[in-house]
Amino acid sequence: QVQLVESGGGLVQPGGSLRLSCAASGSIFSINVMAWYRQAPGKQRELAAAITSRGNTNYADSVKGRFTISRDNAKNTVSLQMNNLKPEDTAVYYCYADIRSGWYEEYTKYWGQGTQVTVSS
Repeated sequence: QVQLVESGGGLVQPGGSLRLSCAASGSIFSINVMAWYRQAPGKQRELAAAITSRGNTNYADSVKGRFTISRDNAKNTVSLQMNNLKPEDTAVYYCYADIRSGWYEEYTKYWGQGTQVTVSS
């Protein structure tokens, strides 16, 4: 069993900052990509930022220069530092990870339960 547990969401004013964290636990042999997705009301879930096990990153154009994704491979954690937040960043943010539970097993996609981020004055 593998779990992803997120923390750090909340209400912030435009221009403010928040940091999201996600910890993976359970039967983990290796983790490939870790990422943050977000889903705004009435919209499809979209990738906000992703990071590989080697530290290569990818960002949505809408968050480039404002969000920074990082991970700690030893602790199986991923974080998202969000600066200069805008009302359009309001969404439920989901942690994602590609995890292999054993040497002979294939990677499986796991999702966290989601954490609400609201940017409003």
